[in-house]
Amino acid sequence: MTGNVATAERGKFVLQGLDCADCSERLEQELNRSGFPDLKINFVTKSITLEVDKLQEIQKVIRQVEPGVELVRAVPGQEEGLRAKAVRDLIPIAVAAVLFIIGLLMRQEGVLKTGLFLLAYIIVGGKVLAQAWKNILRGQVFDENFLMGIASLGAIAIGQFSEAVGVMLFYSIGEFFQDLAVERSRGSIKALLDARPDYAYIEKDGQLIKIPPEDVLVGTHIVIKPGDKIPLDGKVISGTAYIDTASLTGEAVPIRVEVGDQVLAGTINTNSLIRVEVSKAYADSSLAKIFELVENAATNKAPTEKLITRFSSYYTPGVVLASLLLALLPPLLIPGATFQQWIYRALTLLVISCPCALVLSIPLGYFGGIGAASKHGILVKGSNYLEAFTKLHTVVMDKTGTLTQGVFKVKSVMPTAKYSANQLLYYAAMAESFSAHPIAKSITSAYQEKLDNHNITDYEDYAGLGEKAKIDGELVLIGRELFLHQQGISIQPLEEREAEGTVVFIAIAGKYAGFITIADEIRPDAQETVSKLKQIGVEEIVMLSGDDEVETARVASALGINKFYARLLPQDKVAWVEKLENGLKPGATLAFVGDGINDAPVLAKANIGVAMGGLGSDAAIEAADVVLMEDRPLKLVTAVTIAQKTKIIVLENIVFSLGFKLIVMILGALGFATMWEAVFADVGVAIIAILNSARMLGYKVQKPDNR
Repeated sequence: MTGNVATAERGKFVLQGLDCADCSERLEQELNRSGFPDLKINFVTKSITLEVDKLQEIQKVIRQVEPGVELVRAVPGQEEGLRAKAVRDLIPIAVAAVLFIIGLLMRQEGVLKTGLFLLAYIIVGGKVLAQAWKNILRGQVFDENFLMGIASLGAIAIGQFSEAVGVMLFYSIGEFFQDLAVERSRGSIKALLDARPDYAYIEKDGQLIKIPPEDVLVGTHIVIKPGDKIPLDGKVISGTAYIDTASLTGEAVPIRVEVGDQVLAGTINTNSLIRVEVSKAYADSSLAKIFELVENAATNKAPTEKLITRFSSYYTPGVVLASLLLALLPPLLIPGATFQQWIYRALTLLVISCPCALVLSIPLGYFGGIGAASKHGILVKGSNYLEAFTKLHTVVMDKTGTLTQGVFKVKSVMPTAKYSANQLLYYAAMAESFSAHPIAKSITSAYQEKLDNHNITDYEDYAGLGEKAKIDGELVLIGRELFLHQQGISIQPLEEREAEGTVVFIAIAGKYAGFITIADEIRPDAQETVSKLKQIGVEEIVMLSGDDEVETARVASALGINKFYARLLPQDKVAWVEKLENGLKPGATLAFVGDGINDAPVLAKANIGVAMGGLGSDAAIEAADVVLMEDRPLKLVTAVTIAQKTKIIVLENIVFSLGFKLIVMILGALGFATMWEAVFADVGVAIIAILNSARMLGYKVQKPDNR
C-alpha cells in the first residue's frame, strides 16, 4: 500500500518566563525523558521549535518542571522591550533597598529594625524562596535558588538579619545586571537578523502595493526601489543596480546586477529601481535559511558546553555537602570553636558556590562566536562545529569550483585526421546540450551556431563520467578517458596536447575522434588560503579532483599543495575522506570544503563539511555543517580564526570563574571573607564572564591583503 505521508506542522515558540540557563538545561532534559527526545531549547533566544499538535503535551511537562514558564507562538517584533522589562524587575529591588538602608541607619536594636529587615527580605527574596520550594517539591534541590535560600535563612537563624537581607538584595541586583547583559547580547544577536524585509512591492493598475513577503508566489514580478531590502530570491527582469550584500556575505563592496542576474533576499538595492521575478517562496529563500541556521545553531552544543553542564550537576551538591561538613565538624573537633562562627563560614561558602557564571557565559560565548561568523558571511550550524574547528588537523579541498573559478572556457579543439575542429566541436556540443555541468556549458557556448536537439536520440548521462547519445544517427561518446575505455574505445596518446587544462575525449561511431581542452582559472585568494591555513596550525592540506593527473598536478603545484588525488568519482572522494579521517590522531578533526551537488555525500561524511558559495548547490548547503556565503576559500581561514578566538574566551571564563570562586571559598572557610563579600564576588564573576562572552559579537577579523 502506498500513499502520501502527512508531515506534522512545526512552529517556533518563545518560552516566556524562562530566565535561568540552568533551568533551561533541566527543562530540556525532562522534555527529552518525557517522550520528546529531539526537542532542543535555545536559551539565548528563549525559543523552541516543536510539532504544533504536541503543544499541549509539551506545555504540560513544562508546567511540571517550570510552573512560571508558558509557550507563546513566536511573532517577530512582539518581544517585551528591554527598558520595560528592566523597570518591572527593578521596582521590588528598589523598595527592598530603601527598607534595608533605613534599617541600617537605625541605631537602636529592636522589633522595628528587625521588622524592616524581614519585610525587605520578603520583598526581594520571596520569589527566590518560592522557586526554591517548588523545585524541592519536584525533586530539583540543588540550584541557585536553593543555595541563596539556605544561605540567607541560615543567616536569619543565627541572628544576622542585615546580612540575610544583604545576600538576597545583592543576589537580586546581580541577577538583574546579569539578565540585562544577556538581553543586550540577545539584542545584538537579533540585530544580525535585521535583514528580514517587512514587505514586498507588486505593481497593480499602475500602483505599487505592499504585501508581506510570505504571501508572494513564485513567478510574481516585484519592484525593488532604491534603498529597499530585496524581500525574496529572484532574477532581474529589468533595470541595472548595485546591490549591497554585506548582510549575507559580510562584504561591503556592492555588486552590479543587470537583466538575467540573480539577487538574494536580505540584500539592499543601493541606487536604482529594478524589477525582479521571484524564483523561490520566502520560506525557501537564502535569507530564511540563514535565519533558521543562526537561530537554531545554539541547539547543537559543543563538548565543552556539555562537560560544564555535567560538572555543574556534581559541583553544586558537592559544595552543599562541603558546607554542611564545615558547619558541623570544626565545632566538634576544634577546642573553642562555636557553631555560630562555623555555620556563618559555611553559609558564606554556599553563597560563593553558585554556578551561574559557568552555566550561562559558556553557551553565550559560543553563540557570540556563531554571531561573529555570520557577520562575516559564514554560517555555522552549531557550536559543536565551531569547537571542532579548534582541533583542525587536515583540510581536504575539492579542486573545481573551490580552489578554481569553476568557469570553464574551451582553450583548444584537437580532432583526429577524419574530422575538422568545427565538426568535433559540433558533435561535442550536441552531446553536452542536455547537461547543466559547467564543462558542458563551456562546450555548448564555444559552438556558436544554433543547436537542434531534435537530432539527438538515445541520450544517456553517466554521472561523473560522461554522456552517450545518437546524433544524426551516429553514436557519440563524450567524457573522461576512463569512460571511453569502459565503452571499448582505444584513445591515442596525448603527445599533441599543447594547452594545460581539463581534457574531454570524444568518440564517434565507435572510433576515437579527438579531444577538447577546457581551461579553468585558479581563484585569486586560493594560494593565500593554503598559506594561511598552514600558518594557523592546519598540518595537512589535501586536494581531491575528478580531473586528470596533469591538470590536478598543475593546480596543486601552483597552490603549494603537496598531496592530491585525481580522476575521482564522488564515491571515491567519500572513500578518501574516510581513509584520511581514520588516520587522524584521537581528538583531531578533518574539514572538507566543496561545492556543487556531487560534493554533498562527502560534505555529509566529513567531521566538518564546508559548502562554499551561497549561490551554490542547495544539496551541498543542506549537507554541510558550515556555509561560506561567498565563493572565497579565504573565508575558511576567517571561520577557523573566529573559532579559535571563541575557544579562548570560553576557556578564560572557565578558569576565571572557577579560580576566583575557589579563592573566595578558601578565604570564606578560613574566616577572611564575609557573606557580603561572597555575594559581591559571585555577582561580579557572573557579570564579568557574561560581558567577556558578549565580546565575540563585536569581534572583527583583520581584512586580508588581496594585492
